[in-house]
Amino acid sequence: MNTQNKSQIETIQSANLLNPQEKINELTGEVVNSGAARRYKYLEGHPRQYRFDAKEGVFNINGNEKVGRTLTFQPIAWRIFTDNILNMGTKNWAELFFIDEKNCVSAILFHGYSVDNIFRLIEPLYYDDLTLADVVITAVAEKKENNKIQPKGVYYIANFSYKMADVEKTKELKQFAQEAKVFRQETLTDIANIKTAMNYYNPFVNLVDEPALLPAG
Repeated sequence: MNTQNKSQIETIQSANLLNPQEKINELTGEVVNSGAARRYKYLEGHPRQYRFDAKEGVFNINGNEKVGRTLTFQPIAWRIFTDNILNMGTKNWAELFFIDEKNCVSAILFHGYSVDNIFRLIEPLYYDDLTLADVVITAVAEKKENNKIQPKGVYYIANFSYKMADVEKTKELKQFAQEAKVFRQETLTDIANIKTAMNYYNPFVNLVDEPALLPAG
């Protein structure tokens, strides 16, 4: 490593200009990405889709690959909102983003009573100065019956529990979520009523208005 490169590296390091996932190539002096942003797979706006089948009570990937009646994950971003999406009418939704076991940025949607249960999870975390990003969540399908109709209706809602996440892993995930543009194009509208969100990138909000043209003369 030549003297010039060494000087550049020392200047950058002393100024704390590097993100946690970046390091300096000592041969070239170039800042390279060596951490989460390179390790995690994410096609911007198109996360891997996990789904909760409220009729059958199972979680699946893309509607066909079943993963069971429980799903465990650590959220990196989320929003709770009201909107008319996926041709399902206006509902309360919770959209959670996480990194799955294959290091893919993934998303899952919940609606109805399941959203109420997520709020019940958020409340105690809030009073402990924590968020969903600080914990590992386990979602479990719980069977419900509607006896007001005949034959009786059977459906499932998601219940949630949590445990504290690994501190170092949490730091890495938070850093990634703050730098990536985390959203799902398919569920994005410009009329959503967002109740709460964290690390969610909304292209409609982040659009830069074009400057108005001034009349000639």
